[in-house]
Amino acid sequence: MERRGFLRGAVIGTSAAAFGGSLWHGAAFAAPAQPGAGPYGALGTADANGIQLPAGFTSRVIARSGQTVTGTSYTWHSAPDGGACFVDGTGWIYVSNSEVNPSGGASAVRFNAAGTITGAYRILSGTRQNCAGGATPWNTWLSCEEVSLGYVYESNPWGGTAYRRDAMGRFKHEAAAADPVRRAIYLTEDETDGCFYRFLPTTWGNLSSGTLQVFKASTAASGTFTWQNVPDPDGSPTVTRNQVSGAKRFNGGEGCYYANDTVWFTTKGDNRVWQVNLAAGTYELAYDDSLVSGGAPLTGVDNVTGTSSGDLYVAEDGGNMEICVITPDDVVAPFLRINGQSGSEITGPAFSPDGRRLYFSSQRGTSGSSSGGITYEVTGPFRA
Repeated sequence: MERRGFLRGAVIGTSAAAFGGSLWHGAAFAAPAQPGAGPYGALGTADANGIQLPAGFTSRVIARSGQTVTGTSYTWHSAPDGGACFVDGTGWIYVSNSEVNPSGGASAVRFNAAGTITGAYRILSGTRQNCAGGATPWNTWLSCEEVSLGYVYESNPWGGTAYRRDAMGRFKHEAAAADPVRRAIYLTEDETDGCFYRFLPTTWGNLSSGTLQVFKASTAASGTFTWQNVPDPDGSPTVTRNQVSGAKRFNGGEGCYYANDTVWFTTKGDNRVWQVNLAAGTYELAYDDSLVSGGAPLTGVDNVTGTSSGDLYVAEDGGNMEICVITPDDVVAPFLRINGQSGSEITGPAFSPDGRRLYFSSQRGTSGSSSGGITYEVTGPFRA
């Protein structure tokens, strides 16, 4: 496959602020990625939290479902899922969804500049099975309902009123990623025959109205694409994914992440990471476990995030409970592994504003139950 080079620029929203607006490193990018040595070396033995990490990295537990968050009176939600970090003065906030139905919603943990927890609280209530989502450039959290005819909710990481965004369509939502260049929000759909969408707000920064479009392309794993308007975003009487002829089908849409002119998203049904080159109008595979030479290090692909170095971090739902890194040189390797939690999945990876701390959850922890979720922080020499 033809190699293509490009500067991968400042990430969206709070992440852009987090990395000081610095440009991502230029990189030649050829898909799909193959196994190799990761940038941090081999995983060490499991620490006290059961997590295997490269040398120089440490972990701590931030919160446990059903227990009060340390230093606060707030009880952490069940089944922690998608998450993001937001700048908060000299500190930051980590937001996490709750994938239970009913109730669901989202909570937040606040940290000071030293990383000490200073508060925890609810930011969204009364919703259903809030799975993934995404941050906006105007510092709000889009929380997505993973149910038939589900909605996207826009909530405030600092608390306050949350808003249902009907114009973004009703379907089995998974993740969202904002593109400030094209003023679009990309959306994945967790169905075996799901679609990939973008929402174009009438006014950038206001999601109360706009146009929902669906990704159109051939059945091939690479090629060119177009967008077409979805006639009835409310999904009734015809479900959203079946309204446009020629809409490309994806097997279980999951995580979604945007950086300069490129959006990546994962599909768990076929263990793929898709790369959409928005400026070129083309798409291809960044990773496909069926095209890996030897054993595939990444299976059960799910949530995805990235860093200023150009690395993608992909969490596993199943597999062997790893977060794997895909480098700009198209190497895929484990970054961490959680032991003793095979009945769980890893969710919500997100970096602190300074890029030195990675937050994520084991949705069902050691118990295998949604009431046993554990949210972690990993600190170490992440490359800039």
